[in-house]
Amino acid sequence: MFTSSIIEPAQTAETAAQHHVVIIGGGISGLSAAWYLQQAGVRYTVLEAAHRWGGKIRTEHVNDFVVEAGPDSFLVQKPWAIQLARELGLGDQLIPINQPKHATYVLQRGRLHPLPEGVSLIVPTKFLPFAMSPLISPLGKLRMAFDLVIPAKRDDRDETLAAFVRRRLGAEALDKIAEPMMSGIFNAESAKQSIMATFPRFRQIERDHGSLIRGMVAARRQRSATPASPASPAFMTLRDGVESLVGALLNKLTGDLRLNSAVEAIEKTPSGYRIHMNDGAIIEADSVILTLSANLSAALLRPLNAAVADQLATIRYVSSGTISLAFPANAITNQLDGFGVVIPKSEHRPINAITISSRKFAYRVPNDQVLVRVFFGGSRSPQSMNLSDDDLLTMVRAQLRGILGIYAEPLLSKIYRWHNANPQYDLNHLERIGSIERALPAGLYLTGSSYRGVGMPDCVHQAQQVTAQVINDLQEVTA
Repeated sequence: MFTSSIIEPAQTAETAAQHHVVIIGGGISGLSAAWYLQQAGVRYTVLEAAHRWGGKIRTEHVNDFVVEAGPDSFLVQKPWAIQLARELGLGDQLIPINQPKHATYVLQRGRLHPLPEGVSLIVPTKFLPFAMSPLISPLGKLRMAFDLVIPAKRDDRDETLAAFVRRRLGAEALDKIAEPMMSGIFNAESAKQSIMATFPRFRQIERDHGSLIRGMVAARRQRSATPASPASPAFMTLRDGVESLVGALLNKLTGDLRLNSAVEAIEKTPSGYRIHMNDGAIIEADSVILTLSANLSAALLRPLNAAVADQLATIRYVSSGTISLAFPANAITNQLDGFGVVIPKSEHRPINAITISSRKFAYRVPNDQVLVRVFFGGSRSPQSMNLSDDDLLTMVRAQLRGILGIYAEPLLSKIYRWHNANPQYDLNHLERIGSIERALPAGLYLTGSSYRGVGMPDCVHQAQQVTAQVINDLQEVTA
């Protein structure tokens, strides 16, 4: 579907003068699409049904605490969100993630074990730290070493994350490392999660090197051979929270931005589309960009193309939530040299992970305080989503006592629940999305976390690509 991510303003003057693009959805995807259309001089309207902009991006400032309700950072390896922040004048607000010796710990039989030094997500690249770690049993380590001799899969057919990790590294590596870390990022089920849609890099390493371990070691040696430079952080955030990115976009956008504006229907017309609003208003558009979740987009697209709507409706969603709690800094009696705890599904806990937010990033808390963020819901602890706020707080505090030794009363607590908000990239997800994109009616476009990446950088990048495609198609119509 996408042909270019570069928009040249000089090439779009005629397009801008003649055409109007309506963007439905005011999250980071919709606002980024508006920004790139504006950069090209194209007239646009953004329609958001809710009372606030930003979607799942939300930062609260409570008593000098910076509390994130949704995502808390940008992956540096995917540069598009950081590039956007700099374009908007936020470059001096970017701060790196802290880099302790052991950033991540894994809970195993109630005890915390640091992820061995040199393990990149699932692949050990340093022998001694991995060999000495009690996280994986001797037999499990032996099975992981078989990755060096197991033949590589050479075709491009998709497989689940669980099938891929079992095939290359074994069941224990899946249970203790891959499932809590790689599936945890996506709130996904490893037995359904598409490796090609979520971690295609590992399949590419397998094809190129015949072994994950050989490939990751080669990459590490290549980095070591380059001239010495400060280590690049894996993640960055904004000093005042990630919602600063949304605020900066809103300050720069000059188009027609409408909150509390739900779309009732989209009607095809000879010249484009007619948008019917919940208040009876009608908006004419040459092109429409839908940035809603797949199920909401399916409902709007059904009268136009039932087959596309049916395919969109097959994309599953799960609900998830977080609770952030503040304590005195000395409340954590089980001290860690890190900021993250991941919890394998086999532990049968009602929570999925813990982040000590104030250790992960600077400027999160007042002096002598600590901010802890607990993740629940998704496919691993869906029952926790049904707890009342009081019962949830009681449950989470019991887990923090057992895992981190926190017995103190919280200084504050903030609960956030995101119902049916996490798209599931199930097996053959990319093939499904490709089929949907090819069947879309002319002038209608889809972008957002449901399709080709769930993180903020992915959403920004998809917005770049879709706006480039919109402009290209409008220019072809005008020519």
